[in-house]
Amino acid sequence: MKSLSERTADALYNSIVVKKEWAEGEKLPNEMELASRFMVSRATLREAVRSLVVQGFLVVKRGSGTFIASNLPKDEGFDVAALERKRVRLSEMYEIRLIFEPQCIMLACERATDEEIDAIEAQAKKIERLLKSNGAWPDADQLFHEMIATASHNEFIMRLFPIINSAVHEAMLISDNKKSLKSMVAADNRSIVDFLKARDAEGARSAMSVHIRHTIHKLGL
Repeated sequence: MKSLSERTADALYNSIVVKKEWAEGEKLPNEMELASRFMVSRATLREAVRSLVVQGFLVVKRGSGTFIASNLPKDEGFDVAALERKRVRLSEMYEIRLIFEPQCIMLACERATDEEIDAIEAQAKKIERLLKSNGAWPDADQLFHEMIATASHNEFIMRLFPIINSAVHEAMLISDNKKSLKSMVAADNRSIVDFLKARDAEGARSAMSVHIRHTIHKLGL
């Protein structure tokens, strides 16, 4: 039996693709109005919206709202199983991340300038402030990891990193456990920064590996 959020996703999909109640690129009504329409809680509606974002039918623009995708996928029916396939793909990408990022920070320990390490530490502190104020910490955390990649001074790593960040972003969209992540992100980042400042490559590698394993567990991947 489908969950309430899955049934809500089906109903919203029907309104978008079958009934065509909104044009491509058009903004959806606000969350409260949609939740009332489908007679569900706002939390359930958010889960449904996340599912359709992952499927490519909706686009969330931070600070602006939720919009119908400009180029809707072909109408092959909304399949919740596709979300599980997405999880499998993301799980594989996180396996790559587990191989990639610990080695990346080892290079950063050897090659980063003092100024780059100071900037990475400042970014970690910014993330802590955002965590405490319920700000947009996932975006700041992605930048934190990107800064470490840049500090590796390896051109291939820097070119590959946007793909890694894309996987992180998608994992956040489908996860219901972002709140549980908050309790460990700050502590993990502090450990990573401490080893980086000490230029302890092996310690930094271990700290990054532990952090990614924590994330995999919290995201249910």
